[in-house]
This record gives sequence, structure tokens and C-alpha cells, in this order.
Amino acid sequence: MKRQLILENGERLIGEAIGSNEERAGEVVFNTGMTGYQEILSDPSYCGQIVTMTYPLIGNYGINRDDFESVDPSIHGLIVREASEYPSHFRSQLTINDWLKKENIPGIQGIDTRKLTRLIRETGTLKGRICAIDADVDTVVNELRATPTPTDQVSRVSTKNRYMNPGMKERIVLIDYGAKKGIVKDLVAEGYEVVVVPYSLTADEIMALQPDGVVLSNGPGNPTSIPESVETVKGLLGKTPIFGICLGHQLLALACGAKTTKMKFGHRGSNHPVKDLQTGYISITSQNHGYTVDEASLEATPLEITHINVNDQSVEGVKHIEYPAFSVQYHPEASPGPEDAKGLFREFKAIVQNQLELTGGKTHA
Repeated sequence: MKRQLILENGERLIGEAIGSNEERAGEVVFNTGMTGYQEILSDPSYCGQIVTMTYPLIGNYGINRDDFESVDPSIHGLIVREASEYPSHFRSQLTINDWLKKENIPGIQGIDTRKLTRLIRETGTLKGRICAIDADVDTVVNELRATPTPTDQVSRVSTKNRYMNPGMKERIVLIDYGAKKGIVKDLVAEGYEVVVVPYSLTADEIMALQPDGVVLSNGPGNPTSIPESVETVKGLLGKTPIFGICLGHQLLALACGAKTTKMKFGHRGSNHPVKDLQTGYISITSQNHGYTVDEASLEATPLEITHINVNDQSVEGVKHIEYPAFSVQYHPEASPGPEDAKGLFREFKAIVQNQLELTGGKTHA
């Protein structure tokens, strides 16, 4: 069955339908990963977005039970050159087409994904809609242009209730702005007791849990859309060690007086080189973000740059010069992607333990 992708600039791309028959709009972005499509489909940071996979064959190892990053996917659509009909992997349980139908997510295959990716790189991300072949292009374009960019993504994907992952060591509070399972898994692997909380908790409510450290998770959208979270981070600074990841990195920067800006087409993929300015070591990282910390705005803040992107020199990491707080723009949990940056969890662990030694083993009140 034919289906079309219509973009807000009037561009129309015709392909074959995969997934559900529901028509859904979203910000059209691209991901350069060759593998990891299951984690991408279930990453809450893609809330409201339609993802184009630049690698031409997607779904060749199927869908399995274990590799999801969330229970309820938030992605609005998938665009691929070819969706594999016959996956081959011992853990495979569903084809990607069957899973998309099951989760009521529309998709399209058979379009020129290289052309679409070049278009996004030239013009920036565009709103688009995956719709029926007979949908009127002008009508859809006008609707897309009239639709404002959503600002409620974090509230849609954050947990509504606190919950605990038992551990034998320090207590870490993970503020869920759209946290991936991989972050929880890696924190638990360090032996922590991990308490996951909604993004809406205040600093006082978080400190009442007596954390030995706080992790600010990844998440979707514009960090300035959740000013209450910026205030929460401000209230936590100096009271407990902080480790920010992706959106959490941007929130830490905002809390310290820096600014964030929207990127032309963002960083999405598992092959982004990042340089550690202290060691000179370059890690290949997994990334998914459309906003970045403005480098010039950091000059009047208590933050210093620790990591930069090798490709475009954008800010990839910062640390506080006075308090035990640092953050990175990329995903050290590497779900999906390389594991070069997993050492950051051990770095955070050392900071937590050092802080406990300084305070005699007691969490700040």
C-alpha cells in the first residue's frame, strides 16, 4: 500500500506503508546508527518525533523482548529505505513491521532516505506527517505550519510515581525527564540503590529522600520548557553530587546561568567523536539531542568545559568549579552504541564516595 511523507516546506516523498495506518505528525529527524533501532524506537527522548534511519536496511535482526529502553514508545513514526521482512537472530520475536503495528506507530519505507537526510541537513529539522497517499498536500502543509512545537514532552514521558531499584551501596536519586532503561541498569550495576522520581519533584522533596547523589536523566524537547526543573537543579547544587546526562546536562548549564540554543539538525547516532579536554582522549559516543549549551554563555558561569565534539566543536561536557557536579551531552550508558564513555559512571562513583568521606558518611540536609 502506498503512503506519503509530507513536510512543512511542501516536499512530498512517496513510499510503501509499514506499521499502523494511523496518520501522525512530528519533527522529522535523522539517526546515523547502523544498529540499535530497537533502542531508538523505544527511547523517550524521541517523544513526538519521526525518525529517519540513514542506514538502508533496518529490522534485519528483528525485535526482541530485552532491548527496549522504555515500556511505552513515544516515537511518532519511522522512515526507512527498507524494512527487513525476514529478520535473522536467535532472539528475534517480531519483525519491525509487526512491532510497529502492535504499538500503533506509522512508518514508511522505500523513499530516498539519503535525499531526505540531505534536505534536513540543509534546511534544518522539519515538521512532517506520514499520511495516506490521497491526502491533500496543501492542506497538510498548512496544518503543519500552523501547529506549534510541543512543550509538554517531558511531562508525557516522565514517571508519574517514585519507585526503587534495590541495591547494597549508596542511594542515588535519578530524576526522570525521560530516562532510558540503560541508565538505571548501569547505576544498579555499580551497586547503587536507585530511586527514580518524577521530574516535577522539588529540591526539598528530593533531599528529603537523603540521596548520596543525584543523576539528571536524558529526555526530550527544549530544556527551557521545564523552568521548574532548572529551579530544582539550582536547589540541589552544593547539597549533593550531581551527574547530568543529555537533557540533564543542559538543565545543569541553565541552572548555573548558561544558555541553550536549538541546533540546525542535532546529533543523533552512535558514532559521534568527543574529546576529553583534560586527557586528550577521544571517545566514540551515542547521542540524541536537538539542543546544545551555548559556549559563549558559559564564560560568566561557575562551569568549565570538559568535553567538546570533534566534528563541530560544540560543548559536550561541563563541570562545576566549586560543587561536585558535572554533566555530558552524550549517553555514557550507550544504549545503543559504543561503551567508550562508561567510565563516567565510575567517575561519578568516586565523587559520591569522596563527598561521603568529607561529610563523615552523612548526606547533606
